[in-house]
Amino acid sequence: MGWSNWSGLEHASPSRVITPGSLDEVIAAIVAARDGGTTLKAAGTGHSFTAIASPGSGTHLLPGRMTGIVAVDREAMTVTARAGTQLKTLNADLERLGLSLHNMGDIAEQTLAGAVSTGTHGTGGLLAAGLSAQLAGFTIVTGTGEVLSCSATSNPEVFALGRVGLGALGVLVDVTFMVEPLFALEAVEQPMSWEEFHGSFDAMTAEAHHVDAYWFPHTDRLLTKRNTRLASLDETEPLSATKAWFDDNFLQNTAFGTLAALANLAPGVIPRMNRMNASLLSPRTYSDVAHRVFVAERRVVFREMEYAVPRADGLEVLRECRRALDASDLRISFPVELRVAPADDVALSTAYERDSFYLAFHTHHAAEHRAYFALLEPILRAAGGRPHWGKIHTQDAASLAERYPRFAEFVALRDRLDPDRVFGNDYLRRVLGA
Repeated sequence: MGWSNWSGLEHASPSRVITPGSLDEVIAAIVAARDGGTTLKAAGTGHSFTAIASPGSGTHLLPGRMTGIVAVDREAMTVTARAGTQLKTLNADLERLGLSLHNMGDIAEQTLAGAVSTGTHGTGGLLAAGLSAQLAGFTIVTGTGEVLSCSATSNPEVFALGRVGLGALGVLVDVTFMVEPLFALEAVEQPMSWEEFHGSFDAMTAEAHHVDAYWFPHTDRLLTKRNTRLASLDETEPLSATKAWFDDNFLQNTAFGTLAALANLAPGVIPRMNRMNASLLSPRTYSDVAHRVFVAERRVVFREMEYAVPRADGLEVLRECRRALDASDLRISFPVELRVAPADDVALSTAYERDSFYLAFHTHHAAEHRAYFALLEPILRAAGGRPHWGKIHTQDAASLAERYPRFAEFVALRDRLDPDRVFGNDYLRRVLGA
């Protein structure tokens, strides 16, 4: 059975596909791969744009039987779930328990293992930005078949270095998140001009708990989204089912996907199309349980490159990227997504020890992405940018070691936990070394 990721950019032909349902079965599969001198990769929904989870020609471990919440500690305010659980399932289960993650990204299709291993992050955040920074513990099976329960007090060095583990240290079997009582957010979406956005961005991020922005290339228009916590769940005013379907399903997925696909055939129309799309934007305000405000449905398949640069430099880096794009003959139909996040203490997090500004560049899956990303990546790298581990980039171990103070410690931990490179693949060899 062949493997490919969601975007269709990466493919592999594993020699074996297994779906373990227990810890013992995971251990047995890893030991068998090690003894046989082959590799094993746990790959869930394939939502990474890189080949970070590619099983290559080895064993593909599907986590679909290792799902669901296994423990709730209301005194410690933690929840433990099996690592094959999808984020969208965890969010729904937590809501039924009256609980919530502190923060999350805008896509919830990933498994928990994939989301934390690649550094999935949200925007802003009162308590934590990335999912990995919300971990209280995890259980991992190493390349030697050893089972390690990791937290701040148990195997603390593995916990400190492995919360963003890239799938290089072992197979995650469960993760424990810090949680809080279920809360609601009010979202205020507002179109802005380029100048208005740059002049008000710092004030928006200071006043709202979470801020996202989407710039339409070849235009002077952006859409901003500010999320602010409500005092009570009783205050929510969700979008009507009709408006939610029309705005978020039909316009943002069906109509936009059709236009973007047609624009690939005649790229010259893209600037005019973007101006039209931007002109149709209108303000709206709604509120709901947090995960239904954070998460958006993304049915249009795309390719993505995302970098985190120092927060203080973010707006200037955006301006430089725009200057480069405007000076080129490229025509880009997808908006550029802009977010910020506070510093955290996760060794391979893109926000490690620095407040960060995220710039995410997208293309339709059938459009040529390489020239666009190649044009902008040098600007992002020159600004000290750290690439999202699950999104397209060209950096290698040498350049990444300069950007992560604890990079050498992580590599040494990998040598200890997976000395035979049971979990190795071409991507990990590039970003971590042999």
